[in-house]
Amino acid sequence: MLLNHRAIITRPGQPPPRLIIRAVAQQPSETVPREGDLAGAEDELAWTILLAASGHAERVAHAGQLAAFGLTREGGLQPVPRDDDRAVLTWRPGSGWESHWSDPDPRLPLMDLYLPICSATTERPMTVGHLGQSLDGFIATHAGESRWVTGQENLLHMHRLRALTDAVVVGAATVALDDPQLTTRLVEGPNPLRVVLDPGRRLGDQYRVFNDPSAETLYICAQSMVDAGPPRVGLAKVVGVDGSADGLDVHAVMQLLRDRGCTRIFVEGGGVTVSMFLEANLLDRLHMAIAPLLIGDGRPAIRLRPPAALGDCVRPRYRVFRMGGDVLFDCELGGDTTTGTAETTAPPSVTRVI
Repeated sequence: MLLNHRAIITRPGQPPPRLIIRAVAQQPSETVPREGDLAGAEDELAWTILLAASGHAERVAHAGQLAAFGLTREGGLQPVPRDDDRAVLTWRPGSGWESHWSDPDPRLPLMDLYLPICSATTERPMTVGHLGQSLDGFIATHAGESRWVTGQENLLHMHRLRALTDAVVVGAATVALDDPQLTTRLVEGPNPLRVVLDPGRRLGDQYRVFNDPSAETLYICAQSMVDAGPPRVGLAKVVGVDGSADGLDVHAVMQLLRDRGCTRIFVEGGGVTVSMFLEANLLDRLHMAIAPLLIGDGRPAIRLRPPAALGDCVRPRYRVFRMGGDVLFDCELGGDTTTGTAETTAPPSVTRVI
């Protein structure tokens, strides 16, 4: 179960202040961003439903019909009448999964956060980026220390994203500094294809991601660097794409993964890698976890080319989730991202201040 820790500093003899949530008007709209509290939302049944939704989306989408589904004893989904008590999900053609749970069910934020990813199909693929940053916008110190900027709950969130996606992508600096395994050891669910981007083949074979046989790993470099070393780095297969030793064509990386059948792609980090995919307009969603921490200076999170005017800045639709002591912004990047709209839906009218 997730814990919701709040650190409150008071003077001696003074009662602790109340947690106040106040609404701040932003602009007229009929929609309000949902604020979800993931504390206490970890639930075996909810996670089983999400894994089933992820695994069945392609088959259900091909039917092209509005339909309700219940959970089988084996953890799969079976069609049931929409008003049946066993119904836990409805599939809506064109939009995807919809949960039958409603407020005040404490598991609803878990479903709200992950069902959009579970709804991805070959016809409607999904690429989600994630970064955990300090209040002042840094993901690590200048020396690369990042364990841990965000809390344990956000680490669990990243493992969930790995379990719900087909491939997890990281840059060479993330491997060199964090030595991640990129597996789902903290949650039930399959390990994704692991993808390491290293244009100039700087990494050696000593890192865990190259020596762990629990999942397949691709080591992607510039095509010109493929023959600069052996065909494998540890257990990882070396693959070349367009680019140079200074950078890869992320469109070519994406096409390579799509050709391998990857419908859901998770760009886990670091800041340079996520920024490249964002700059190329290849992210459908961006999860930004913000921790109550001030680093002062260090390695930045998102960095894009500066706009000519403030009106040209990206203003995505978003939802806010509490994640232990951190706050997660789930940003929807489809549609016109300079107006705060996605497709034809109006922008959120309220920012909730915690």
